Amino acid sequence: MCGIVGFTGKRQAGPILLDGLSKLEYRGYDSAGLAVRDGDKLAEVVKASGKLKVLSEKTDNGNALPGTCGIGHTRWATHGEPNQTNAHPHVSGNCTGTGSGEVESEVVGVHNGIIENFTELRSKLERHDYRFYSQTDTEVVIKLVDYYYKKYQLGPIDAIAKTMVRVRGSYALELMFKDYPGEIWVARKDSPMIIGIADGETYVASDVPAILKYTRSVYYIDNLEFAKLTPGEAHFYNLDGDEVQKEPVEITWDAQSAEKGGFEHFMMKEIHEQPQAVTDTLNSILGDDDRVDLASLNLTKEEISNFSRIYMVACGSAWHVGMAAQYVIEELAGIPVRVELASEFRYRKTPLDPNALVILISQSGETADTLAALRETKDKGIKTLAIVNVRGSSIAREADSVFYTMAGPEISVATTKAYSTQLIAAYCLALEFGRTRGLVDEEKYDYYVGELRAIPDKIRKILDDKERIQWFASKYANAHDVFFIGRGIDYAICLEGSLKLKEISYIHSEAYAAGELKHGTISLIENGTLVIGVLTQPDLFEKTVSNMAECKSRGAYLMGVAPYGKYEAEDTADFVTYVPKADEHFIGSLAVIPLQLLGYYVSVAKGLDVDKPRNLAKSVTVE
Repeated sequence: MCGIVGFTGKRQAGPILLDGLSKLEYRGYDSAGLAVRDGDKLAEVVKASGKLKVLSEKTDNGNALPGTCGIGHTRWATHGEPNQTNAHPHVSGNCTGTGSGEVESEVVGVHNGIIENFTELRSKLERHDYRFYSQTDTEVVIKLVDYYYKKYQLGPIDAIAKTMVRVRGSYALELMFKDYPGEIWVARKDSPMIIGIADGETYVASDVPAILKYTRSVYYIDNLEFAKLTPGEAHFYNLDGDEVQKEPVEITWDAQSAEKGGFEHFMMKEIHEQPQAVTDTLNSILGDDDRVDLASLNLTKEEISNFSRIYMVACGSAWHVGMAAQYVIEELAGIPVRVELASEFRYRKTPLDPNALVILISQSGETADTLAALRETKDKGIKTLAIVNVRGSSIAREADSVFYTMAGPEISVATTKAYSTQLIAAYCLALEFGRTRGLVDEEKYDYYVGELRAIPDKIRKILDDKERIQWFASKYANAHDVFFIGRGIDYAICLEGSLKLKEISYIHSEAYAAGELKHGTISLIENGTLVIGVLTQPDLFEKTVSNMAECKSRGAYLMGVAPYGKYEAEDTADFVTYVPKADEHFIGSLAVIPLQLLGYYVSVAKGLDVDKPRNLAKSVTVE
């Protein structure tokens, strides 16, 4: 959520900051602002509510702000309504925060995250004659830094360290001090932040795309660390104020991969990138002998043989991956699986099996609830394995083992290729766990690997026929309620299909296990209600078709998703889209593609902003 950028160097900062913020628009925001310093002069702050183009117009694309050192922010409202006053940057002075121009303040800053004890801190600061112009927790933390900086006459290192100890919550904090021109100070707890250096200039951002065109060499700030940034240099410190040495990490993505590449929206581009992303993920884990190589995952055969249970912990679409994967893992590897919502798992007092493996799934590797669940699990001494897409992310650094998916940068809020590569990762784990535990023989293993290798081409075949989905989507773009039904793996795929539709088209949709319809849900069916049945599991095909027929008899319009050859689905469904045949364990990777396309085309037909749906953010880094 929110976006942070910063720059200090030789060039004018304003245009670079705006360019970086434009690369972070996908994260979701409702206002934006910049603070730029020109040498020893005071910081000039400009803020605007609404889209980034408003801020760009106010500043002549950043050119109206002289200076080579600055910070910028896109805000997604948590504390306080989305208006210009509450927009970042915030300042330590007692000004209104509504206008533009130079600001007489010791400290100027921006912040991602949530300060949980901001009410307590605000009361403390008010007793020391601080006045507040906004409703935000960010203004509180900026003034707390100022309080320690002035009251104790501390330098930035000690003032920031004292602030970090005093606040509770999550933050990526970016600061400029009046007495330290050309310097940007940053601090981090549970909210992502990266630093890049190139050609005597320094960049900081909350995500890679913001600085990818300038440098691929980045540093990751660890939890409860802070840093001083000057042109071409970064110095890192722990809470004791001791300097910490770090090595840069090379980002393998190129700048073009974060652009639309001729597609109208990032989501459609990323849907089409799925075949290559799946291929890359398979190639990353399958050796020359087409055997899953778990050496890089720090898992021994003895450990795999002794796992008595697997917990899959995730949020949103990543949780849907777990829901699909549990069927595959239990059948191929013979290990009981529980799929847990991270936001629930972290607060439950349930006893955990000490011989279990906890698999945490997150695209960004920064999902707040999943990260908290990881830390609680590790505290109990249970083995953890992360499936993540972003190298150097918090979850990747802290888990015992990491399976990196090869989706590349995913910009659209609605995930597609990250979901698909996470599924592939789970399949590979299930397959190798099954072989190690003696449940999958070599002949079956070869067959399953062949089925996995065939998935990318089969996805391409579905995409070649996407116009049928586009036609159907335009017909049902005005639907009010849509229900997805399926059984087993099909039910798990329905969960993801329903989420894709609701999050970008704003149509109410729900997914149900088809056998549960008669336990209440069928009462919602009326004339014209769209019911989508996923029909890929051979042993469950007839049962789900029967459930669809029950809906049709009550006036529903039926869409089916079925494998080629299952043409009897047309006897019941009004419209059927077909996917290539595949092994029943893995066919979910194909069935989800038409549902992704359906959500996309319905949103387009309604004239909505596909990549940036309302109220949503790409990376959920706060509770």
